[in-house]
Amino acid sequence: MKTIIAVLIALGVTCWGVYQVTTRGADNGAFQSYEYATIRWGGRENTHLIRPSGKVEMLGPLLARVQRPDRTDDRTFYMNVAMNAAAKEGYEFAGMTNDEIVMKRPVAR
Repeated sequence: MKTIIAVLIALGVTCWGVYQVTTRGADNGAFQSYEYATIRWGGRENTHLIRPSGKVEMLGPLLARVQRPDRTDDRTFYMNVAMNAAAKEGYEFAGMTNDEIVMKRPVAR
């Protein structure tokens, strides 16, 4: 009789363990840990920021307010201004090509 009870207890513990292991799938957290924004150079008037939601924000009005110093490259100066504006929103540099800068920030959970 004691052997049957011991076997039933062992079987119950084993079933409970299997249930605990198989019911846990992926992490409960969000799949995406970063969101990305792209700054695209198109001249001072047509430079724009593509937000993670897909919304496009023209940066011409922002860049028009900044006085460019003499003997400074337009593209480099204004892209730097745009990067600093994105950094104020929590973005950090992720990568670049000749005409684009990709910025990233952690997704709020």
